[in-house]
Amino acid sequence: MDFAWYTEINSSSEIEQGDMIPDCPIVIPPSKITEGDEPEIEIKMIDSIILSQSCDLVNNKIQIVLVCPFFPLSEFVEGIPDLPKKETSRKKVIKKNIDKLKRGYLPGYHLLNKIEDKAEKDYIVVDFRNVYGIQINNLREIAERLHSRQRLLPPYREHLSQSFSRFFMRVGLPQDIIIEGY
Repeated sequence: MDFAWYTEINSSSEIEQGDMIPDCPIVIPPSKITEGDEPEIEIKMIDSIILSQSCDLVNNKIQIVLVCPFFPLSEFVEGIPDLPKKETSRKKVIKKNIDKLKRGYLPGYHLLNKIEDKAEKDYIVVDFRNVYGIQINNLREIAERLHSRQRLLPPYREHLSQSFSRFFMRVGLPQDIIIEGY
């Protein structure tokens, strides 16, 4: 049985978890804010996916919507550190990293399937390491201005949410358990 990954949404202000908002304006705060200063802010355009729960969005329970950037798998591959020069070794390292991504062993990222209807048919990588907030009414206006956008469907939307929660709930311990005698 085939389950569709996405559905297309046309010119609607309704937003849900898993909605993909291309060219979403994100406010980047300055690295330092001093009391009394008027800080300069940067606006960055990112391809983003909504992570806030749909029930909170539909019932107006939140003012700030959580979004994360997404990008093509090819961009993820380009960012793999220390790729070998030799082609066979390079392919092996790339395959190993993609396999880790696919299995969820890289908790800062989540892999989504291709969007078949799009001209660029690459897999999509969601980056949980950078989470942004955007005011809900602003995001609704942006969504409505889009002629079309993609919405991630169940069960893939819930899988994305679960993956984000695993990343977010990580706990770093100050000392690991040292087991001796085994």
